[in-house]
Amino acid sequence: MTTLLQDRSATPATAAAARSRHGTWLMVGGGLLLGTLGVFVEEGGQDPLTTVWFRCAFGALALLLWGAGSGRLAELRLRGPALLAALAAGVLMIANWALFFGAIARTSIGVATVVFHVQPLWVMALGAWLLREPVSKRQAAAALLALLGLTLATGLLDGASAGAADTADYRWGLAMCLGGSLSYAGVTLIAKTWQGIGSFALAWWQCMAGVLLLAWWPLLHGWPAAGPAWAWLAGLGAVHTGLAYVVLYAGMARLPTARIAVLQFVYPAAAVLIDWAVYGRALGATQLTGVALMGLALSSVRRAG
Repeated sequence: MTTLLQDRSATPATAAAARSRHGTWLMVGGGLLLGTLGVFVEEGGQDPLTTVWFRCAFGALALLLWGAGSGRLAELRLRGPALLAALAAGVLMIANWALFFGAIARTSIGVATVVFHVQPLWVMALGAWLLREPVSKRQAAAALLALLGLTLATGLLDGASAGAADTADYRWGLAMCLGGSLSYAGVTLIAKTWQGIGSFALAWWQCMAGVLLLAWWPLLHGWPAAGPAWAWLAGLGAVHTGLAYVVLYAGMARLPTARIAVLQFVYPAAAVLIDWAVYGRALGATQLTGVALMGLALSSVRRAG
């Protein structure tokens, strides 16, 4: 009888541990998927706005199929202010993707992805300014450390990459990436203030906003030539918007915030490694130090938030 009671009392703890393990593997898998995003962008070979439109189109289709299969299509029925908020988030997401894809072409997959991950600092700053949220001393110190890491990660101070970094095009790429991260911070604030909008509905309406607003661009500038480009662009929607969305959010639902904060750095780490493995573009020692500082600081910001 004692053994039976012990087994029963251990069941919830065992189930929680299994749930946490499952969530961890899901987030690692989602981060690894997103780490390949830059390769799909480069191999697709299209201008940023064409790439964004195809990601939105294929992403909306992938999410629609997933919603139908999971019985969640009713969540897409938004009206009034909620619909306007979702569409506003869509406009910001379009700007985010366009600027980020443009930054990849001007810098590299690794650099653009790392610089983009300064986004939590924008969220903290905008939250303090617009929502009057308090900023602790720990958060302020973490922000300063992250900015130092960002400066190092850009490569502007790294002698090994000075040749590439010391160009106007490279600096424009960094500025575009910072602009994209600021746009994404706006999406985060909308999601935070409109908690009645589910993440699935928000993601789908973001894609639909891109489909509708940018439909004229490929019509005016031409469609990609038949062949591999279509497969790469379809992958951006199906893999990096549909599948990655399902995997990441399923993992987040199983984990505490602190664990999520750490695991979100699988994405930039994977992007840096894949950029080196596929294109031979390795970050310099100073840049890697900056990446480590950003990871430490931003993880602290998220835990304290």
